[in-house]
Amino acid sequence: MSNHLSHTIRHFNRFELKYLLSLKQAEIFKKALRAYLVADEHDNGRYGLASLYYDSPDFRCYWEKVDGIRFRRKLRIRRYECDAPLMEDTPVFVEIKQRVDRVTQKRRVILPYGEALRLCNRRQYPEQVAAEDEAVVNEIYAYLWQYNLRPVSIVRYERQAFIGTNYDLGLRVTFDGALNYQVHRLRLEEVTSSLPMISPDRTVMEVKVNERIPYWLTEMIAAHNLKMIRISKYCHSIELANGHADTFSRLALIA
Repeated sequence: MSNHLSHTIRHFNRFELKYLLSLKQAEIFKKALRAYLVADEHDNGRYGLASLYYDSPDFRCYWEKVDGIRFRRKLRIRRYECDAPLMEDTPVFVEIKQRVDRVTQKRRVILPYGEALRLCNRRQYPEQVAAEDEAVVNEIYAYLWQYNLRPVSIVRYERQAFIGTNYDLGLRVTFDGALNYQVHRLRLEEVTSSLPMISPDRTVMEVKVNERIPYWLTEMIAAHNLKMIRISKYCHSIELANGHADTFSRLALIA
């Protein structure tokens, strides 16, 4: 696949911190960030994301997060959206996102969308797998069978991403707005039944770093009086769909 996804890192470990900001707070914070960070190289740092999440019939992945299990995983098909329609041969990520204590880990492969659906929905092993991806595909395949995973939720949002320069390699700060979810017609090419997840005047800021947050960024967060929150976009979509919105939703609706 001659696509920029072909050059994307397939495995990484990092720490992630999340904050809920008003749009006004976010614009002020972005202005301060630009003295240290630059826009992500893809689409000038602005792009849409859509993730199709999988879970077991008893919602094992959801409850592992809610119960604070120190080792937990979840599976998703993720698309970085663009103007082109999503087709059978459009490359997408199939990802296992894993949490071990405070460390977030990802393992992912790139597959055509149709092949990704056949793997995750029908348990059809891909016909051709690159040698460097075989271990991850095997893990995904076993995970699907072990817990009888099936599609349960789609989460979509618009992202603006900033990355560190040579002085802050591995640092990413992202702002996710226009968050929507859907729990019916669970195909990434269908958006007819999506619903808002948070108030439109709010955005989720995520700080992602390989080792430790730079001192200048911790000082900036403190100066702007930002408070860290523990949220999961996937879990929040499930709670909203079942009428049990958590603290995240209450915070998101604060004026």
